[in-house]
Amino acid sequence: MAQKIKLSTIADALGVSTATVSLALRDSPLVADATRDRIKEHARAIGYIYNRRAASLRTSRSGIVGVVVHDIMNPFFAEILRSIESELDRSRQTFLLSNHYDQLEKQRTFIDTLLQLGADGVIMSPAIGTPPQDIMMAEENGLPAVLIARSVEGADVPAFRGDDAYGIGLATNHLISLGHRRIAMIGGTDQTSTGRDRFRGYVVAMESAGLEPLPSWRLPGPRTKQAGFEASATFLALKDKPTAAVCWNDLVAIGLMNGIARAGLVPGVDISVTGYDDLEEAAIATPALTTVWNGQREVGRLAARALIDRLNGIEVHGGQKLIRPELHIRQSTGKPVER
Repeated sequence: MAQKIKLSTIADALGVSTATVSLALRDSPLVADATRDRIKEHARAIGYIYNRRAASLRTSRSGIVGVVVHDIMNPFFAEILRSIESELDRSRQTFLLSNHYDQLEKQRTFIDTLLQLGADGVIMSPAIGTPPQDIMMAEENGLPAVLIARSVEGADVPAFRGDDAYGIGLATNHLISLGHRRIAMIGGTDQTSTGRDRFRGYVVAMESAGLEPLPSWRLPGPRTKQAGFEASATFLALKDKPTAAVCWNDLVAIGLMNGIARAGLVPGVDISVTGYDDLEEAAIATPALTTVWNGQREVGRLAARALIDRLNGIEVHGGQKLIRPELHIRQSTGKPVER
């Protein structure tokens, strides 16, 4: 039977203390980078495998954070996750990622798994219908939570997101300033805080300009390119013929523009279209998409920082922390053309 490798074996070989070896293998910032790298390299060379779970029983911190969202295929969340990962890396935290697909039970299973693993905390974009009790239960069981993109009324935890009502208002007012009076809103759902706020921003902007947003102009649906493409036929067939569309996000907007082009019309000329999020693809779409920057990287950074602060005993007040969006005007919007 192979002899078990002990921390003291590594310590003796490198002329450091056992405590230093333990700290280095836990990525503690108390150990100099060069020393930590030397210890880890030697540990790998002799076949030592660090048991994070066993160590967590001694330190009460696992170094693991859970991150759960509804669609990691959406580039919006990819940008958020990039910032979360970068911030967690600075604190030597590892994260486990899960998709809940807006399925409440899948989200609950992931939270239960994090509790069983002794994870340090969770960053989550809550599934549709998440009750505040689910989040507070995690808190009461030692799993601090920070929300992103969506908030849950009654959950007294930090929630970082863009100011969706303001952002959609920017897009709608931009179209109104160009002379559009019949403006549709395409994509999304009113079952989330994000959806309710965006629809409210659209309605407020329209009514403030003395315009009536007709119910037929609201075309809810999935938040994908395919959904935007499929909505184009319904949009173009509307009796009152809107001359512009405010889309839930850039994916829906790009899909809609593809459908408009397929129908023989020119997006940005015959029909004006706005997106939301300002993904990398927005600037290189055809035509380049007028959209609203939603601060997703800032959302990820602030959320991760807030969780790390909480883990370090720093008080972070609950409630929404809103990022102010910005309108980026490109070629997909112009003055209205009557159809």
